[in-house]
Amino acid sequence: MSEQRSPQDWSTRPAQPTASGVAAGFILFAVIMMIMIGVFQALAGLVAILNDTLYAVTDNYPLRLTTTTWGWIDLILGVLVALAGWAVFSGRTWGRVVGITLAALSAIANFLFIPYYPVWAILIIILDVFVIWALAVHGRAMTEL
Repeated sequence: MSEQRSPQDWSTRPAQPTASGVAAGFILFAVIMMIMIGVFQALAGLVAILNDTLYAVTDNYPLRLTTTTWGWIDLILGVLVALAGWAVFSGRTWGRVVGITLAALSAIANFLFIPYYPVWAILIIILDVFVIWALAVHGRAMTEL
């Protein structure tokens, strides 16, 4: 036999867990960083495409790509990272997965870009690692807001 519940019992259901303020803050910061990293990386790529003498090219680097090639890599990757940031901000679950993947690709690309523009590349790597951490640890909080 099934037992029946009175209307008073329905109001005492446990509340759904909500996102903590800290988790939401980390995710919001990660989303803003993704959009900013994407825009900055796209602008750096555009500069490399339009003015290929801006970045210094080293002779002894085993991965010899022209600055125009790096420009296209940065431009495409930057646009994709910014769009993934917007997807995460919209609460899309696939945006988190794509965001983590693109942040990892961005970190790898900037690691390879270190001989051309070291300070910028290291700064972007640090921000990418933080974005990966925030999305992996606190990513579910964005869907709960």
